Order: sequence, then structure tokens, then C-alpha cells
Amino acid sequence: MEQEGTTEGKAPNLAQSAASKLSQMGERTKQLGDVIQDPVRQKRIILVIVCIVLLLDNMLYMVIVPIIPDYLEGLQKAADRAQDAASHSNFTNVTRETKGNFDLQIGVLFASKAILQLLVNPLSGTFIDRVGYDIPLFIGLNVMFLSTLIFAFADNYATLFLARSMQGLGSAFADTSGIALIADRYPEEKERSKALGIALAFISFGSLAAPPFGGVLYQFAGRRVPFLILACICLADGIMCLAVLKPFSSRERENMPVGTPIYKLMIDPYIAVVAGALTVCNIPLAFLEPTIASWMEENMHASQWEIGMTWFPSFFPHVLGVYLTVKLAAKYPHLQWFYGAIGMVFIGASSCTVPACKNFGQLMIPLCGICFGIAFVDTALLPTLGFLVDVRHVSVYGSVYAIADISYCVAYALGPVVAGQIVHDLGFVQLNLGMGLANMLYAPALLLLKNVTSMKPSFSERNMLLEDGPTGLYDTIKMEQREKKRKGMCTTINENGIETFVQRSCSEEESSGGEYA
Repeated sequence: MEQEGTTEGKAPNLAQSAASKLSQMGERTKQLGDVIQDPVRQKRIILVIVCIVLLLDNMLYMVIVPIIPDYLEGLQKAADRAQDAASHSNFTNVTRETKGNFDLQIGVLFASKAILQLLVNPLSGTFIDRVGYDIPLFIGLNVMFLSTLIFAFADNYATLFLARSMQGLGSAFADTSGIALIADRYPEEKERSKALGIALAFISFGSLAAPPFGGVLYQFAGRRVPFLILACICLADGIMCLAVLKPFSSRERENMPVGTPIYKLMIDPYIAVVAGALTVCNIPLAFLEPTIASWMEENMHASQWEIGMTWFPSFFPHVLGVYLTVKLAAKYPHLQWFYGAIGMVFIGASSCTVPACKNFGQLMIPLCGICFGIAFVDTALLPTLGFLVDVRHVSVYGSVYAIADISYCVAYALGPVVAGQIVHDLGFVQLNLGMGLANMLYAPALLLLKNVTSMKPSFSERNMLLEDGPTGLYDTIKMEQREKKRKGMCTTINENGIETFVQRSCSEEESSGGEYA
């Protein structure tokens, strides 16, 4: 009887304890939700989400460098043995043909990501402008997650090609929407430059740390482990995106500003100059990555660890370049064009000195110079694109950062396909001299951006979009303000804190309405 009473007494205690714990969990969840919805903290969390996206994309882009050639070579040897068993007499001819096919397969596989990304970016930029930044970011993360899993379990060239192409599709959505989301959430130029600089540091770290990361894990843990780790990180980032941004929550999108069409942005001379600079400055990196390993083997007799660590030391000057550009831009924001030009001169001089290096230690100096210069150009010009859209078009950033992504993809799509042929026909020295000369000759073109920071916002594009009348409260207020200003009335705040219009002469600055001719 005592045991039954004790059991009956314990049951309410257990129920109360469970209810108390559930209540505590509910309170903590509510507190976490409040923290996430706080605007300042949410901006930081969004920056973390985007930085992880960019890190993952660039790690997946470069992690295959030490893995896929060796893996494909193993597959090719297995195929060769099968062919040799079938026709032993034609072995020499088959080997030569196989070697050529193998090099072509590697080049096409490496370039397929950038090529598909280049083709999809015009569509993804328009899509981002129409639906916002959160849904494309989530879609891109899902596609990248699937492509990473396919990489892990691929067992033939066709499957690897599919995974690489899917990565380009995911990057076209995730990278562009992520950078555009940063530009949208950080409207102040100083904050925007700092946030984009942090994002560029993650891009650099992902690109330069991925080959040693992939090579070590591939050798000691197997081919699948690097991809499974990246897939887990991608999954965690997708969950964060779903929790913080809530991409599929019911929100009104009718009153979102309509972005300027991407074709109009492409013919804007200032945006075209920036896009050209981003392409030219990334050509040395894109063209050296597939060619420098064989050149080091032939001219330096470099070991495998030296080839694997070729680019890793360049991460530190890249971060230094980002840090310096952010600090200089905060102090002297009107000189962004000059920082970009200095970076292109650094890249040009460094590219020209690469062929003169005789050992691994000497080679580190120009490679670090190239990455230092790229940091200057990217950190100075990416915020400039956002500013140009603010003052000359509509402050919607999907299409303009799709153009930036296209600029990068042009360089990285050509690199694996064209660089090897240039080295074969003209030589490694001529390739580097040509890339260095192109950067130095393009640097003066950035003088066209000299007066960009003195521009005032233009509302002509917005007015054109509102010709059919206002469609929301924001548009109604703006249209009313412009109509009142045309009639010589200005806004004042009365004693109750309500904005009203009064008939008086406006100052020159107010009456101009910030128009830019």
C-alpha cells in the first residue's frame, strides 16, 4: 500500500517537472526569437549566414583540385586496363589519346561550374529583384547541398560533371542574393564596405584553405569525407537561413520597389567600368590556378606539398588588403576608384614577375602581391556598385551583383579552358606578361569613377515606375511630397510631432529634391 501511495505521489511531481521544463524551453525559445528579430542582431546573423554561404561555395569550388584529378586518373587507369585486355596491340595509341582526353576532361569539369553560373546569372539577378533576397538564398543553399552530396557519392565522370554544374546553378542564386542582401541590410557606405570586406575575407579563406583541407582529408580519411563535412555545414546554414530570414513566411511583396532591368545596368558606363575591372583583375588568379602546378614541376622541380601549399600563404596579404581598403574607405571614401587602380597596378607588376621566380620562396612574393591587389580591387569596387545603383537607378541589388558575379565567372570560365592552350602555344612567360600588361592598362579607366561619390540620388527611374500612380503607402507619401514641393510647399513638424505641409519658400537643397541631372 505504501508503494502504491508513493507511486501516485511521484506521478504529479513528474508531470509538474515536465511542465516546468517545457515552460522554461518555451521561454528560452521566445527569448531566442526576440534576439533574432532585433534589427541590429539580425543584421549580424544575416552577415554570418552569407559569409558561410560564400565560404562553402569557394571551398567546394577549390576542394576538388587535389581530389578529382587523382580520382579521375584512377577511373581512367581502370578503363585503360579494360581496353588493354581487349586490344593489347594498340596500347600506345590508346595511352596518348587517353592522356589528351584526360586533360580535356579535367579542364571541362573545372570550367563547367563557372560556365553554368555565367549563363544563369542574368536570370537569377532578375528573379532576385522580383521576389527578394531570402528565397533565392535558400534555394541556392539547397542546390549546393545536393551538389555536395552528389560529389561525395559520384562514381563516374558524368555524375561529377552533374554535381559541378549543379554547384554553378546554386552559386548563381546563393552568391548573388547573399551579396545583394548585405548591400540591402547595410545601406550606410561605411558599414557596407566593412560588411562586404568581411564577406570577401571568407571568400579568400575558402578558396585558399580548401586545397590543403581537401588534400589532407582525401589522403587520410577518404574521398567522401571532405564533401560530407561541407554538406553538413551547408545543411546547418540552411536551417539558420530558414529560422532567421523565414523565406516562405506570408509577407506583402506588392509594394517592393521594382529593380532596374539587368540590361539597362549593363549599359550604364560606370557599372560597365567596374565590371570590366573585376574581370581583368581576376584573370591572373583564374589563369594561374590551372597552369602553375605543371610550371613549378618543370622549372622548380617542386614537391607535391609545395604545389599543394602554393596559394595558402596568399590568404594573409588578401585579408590585409581587405582591412586596409576598409579603413581607407572609411577615412577617404571619395578615393575608392584610386584604391581599385592601385590594386590593379599591384596585380600587373606581380603577374609580370612570376616567371622570374626560381624557387618556392621567391614565388610566394608575386602570388601574395596578386592576392593583395585583388583584395584592394574587390573591396573598393563591390560597394561602389551598390552606391551606383543607389544614386543612378533603384536601390534593388540583385541584378547589379549578378553583373559582378558574371564578371568573376568570365575569368574563371576561361581560365581552365584557355590558359593551358596559351601556355602551349605562346609560353608561360608570355601569358603572365600579357595578364600583367592588361591590368596596368586597365587601371587608368577607373578614373571615370572619380566623381561618382559626388553624385546625388536620381529619382527619375522611380518616377517612371510610378507613372501609373502609387501602389502603396510609401509610394503615396513620396508622390504627395513631390507634388507639394512642386507647388512651393515644404514639410514641417508641428507641436504634436505630425508632419505637415506649409506654404513657404524652400531652400535650394529641399526644392531640388536630391535630383541628379
